[in-house]
Amino acid sequence: MHVLLLKEPRDGDSGPDPYIKELASHGHKATLIPVLSFKFVSLNTLSDKLFQPEKHGGLIFTSPRAVEAVKMCLEAEERREEWKSSVKDKWNAKAIYVVGKATAALVRNLGLNPLGEDTGTAEVLSRVIIEREDTNIPPLFFPCGSIKREVLPTALRENGVPLETLTVYQTAEHPDLEKNLKNYFTEKCLFVCSLKLLCFQFAAIGPTTQDAMTAEGLSVSCAAEKPTAEHLAAAIAKALQ
Repeated sequence: MHVLLLKEPRDGDSGPDPYIKELASHGHKATLIPVLSFKFVSLNTLSDKLFQPEKHGGLIFTSPRAVEAVKMCLEAEERREEWKSSVKDKWNAKAIYVVGKATAALVRNLGLNPLGEDTGTAEVLSRVIIEREDTNIPPLFFPCGSIKREVLPTALRENGVPLETLTVYQTAEHPDLEKNLKNYFTEKCLFVCSLKLLCFQFAAIGPTTQDAMTAEGLSVSCAAEKPTAEHLAAAIAKALQ
């Protein structure tokens, strides 16, 4: 079966995208087309907060892009050396919460020790945080995107866990999305006027994607329990039974 992956490619040069690799192991030929582009913002403010760990009770990362913003703040040699010599250890004395294995791997590359990589969703991670944290701690620091879901902030607020958010990247449609989609379907000898008219089955990588697809009127055949390649392949296999 041909699978069109509308997602961001794997960060770095460490081999093929895990979704393509996992789907291939199940006999599916996958093509990846990026759908989003990102603009990083407020990096000076982010840098200031990163180098003042004493003002926060811990860190929360729910996307690889937020970790990339942190990495950009460490590009200057003097900042990078200060981070390695002292600042990262001060953060590691606190809790560093993450959603997903991809985000956890990037956090480890910063020298930080992530918690919660197997939670899979913001809903589950929020329960972990609420169970672990007191209400009298300094605020947890949550660098995030402009279109983040409010599930985690709402859950923490309702349970009295202090939180400080900072938008560090803005999300927009990838400038080449329409061209890449036309090229893909032209190669498949298909003519389409709208994705909504395709007689395809749609699978969602996680609940956020599923909610967004449903809101656009798309019928979602299956959704991965967690945003990982393994869970997506399992969901597709189950839907095809």
